[in-house]
Amino acid sequence: EFRLGAMIQSARLEKGMTQEQLATKVGTTKSYISKLENDMKEVRFSTLKKIVELGLGGQLELSIRL
Repeated sequence: EFRLGAMIQSARLEKGMTQEQLATKVGTTKSYISKLENDMKEVRFSTLKKIVELGLGGQLELSIRL
């Protein structure tokens, strides 16, 4: 099962950041980050890109294999 929320949480914790810190860097709320991490909210691709690149300093890669 693919859990995007768990991936975001893992990356955030690896960076030593709180949900509040990540939310501030991305321009959203701690509540929104919490809902994403708990798979209670879906995320738009553009928002996911901001979280990964601006918030976590990473690079978002997307792959589809057939």
